Amino acid sequence: MKKIGITGGIGAGKSLICEVFQLLGTPNYPADSRAKWLQSNDPELKAKIAFHFGKEAYFDNGELNREYLSKEVFGNDDKLELLNRLVHPAVADDFKNWCSSHANKPYILKEAALLFETGSYKQLDATINVHASHEIRLKRTLERDPQRTPESVEAIMKKQLSDDERLELADYVIFNDESRSVIKQVIDLHHLLTK
Repeated sequence: MKKIGITGGIGAGKSLICEVFQLLGTPNYPADSRAKWLQSNDPELKAKIAFHFGKEAYFDNGELNREYLSKEVFGNDDKLELLNRLVHPAVADDFKNWCSSHANKPYILKEAALLFETGSYKQLDATINVHASHEIRLKRTLERDPQRTPESVEAIMKKQLSDDERLELADYVIFNDESRSVIKQVIDLHHLLTK
């Protein structure tokens, strides 16, 4: 079974592309949402986060206090790096277990916003970058997340690799820029990956 990473800048349309792949029978591991789930449900990870960030990191019901944790790591690279060092191994273990339950498939997808930035792409067989222009991504994100401001979206974009860097690192590219059929690109790539 091939492990294929799929990424793209905020607003590129990763989730939409993954849905098309899933319609073709390809399982998708959503690393970002699994990381959030693990922070509230993995007892070992919860204990580590509470130890390093204080009991305020969790509500009495065991749910992660995202607002508190965000304030703790915002603008503090050392604390953010510490949190990532706690969360990434838990996600890697979860992904490994998830893969074993899909071993009968020719390939699976691992969807992650920061696939290249975290270095996790190095454990995969290939990567797909979902590409759309800066302007399209900004417009989509603001339409999808009306609580965000253009400045907050730009700040997220600055923390991600540039379009050129992602294009350079990716093995495959799906253009989700309204210039060509996304479905045809996914089907063509699906056929290539199932050979």
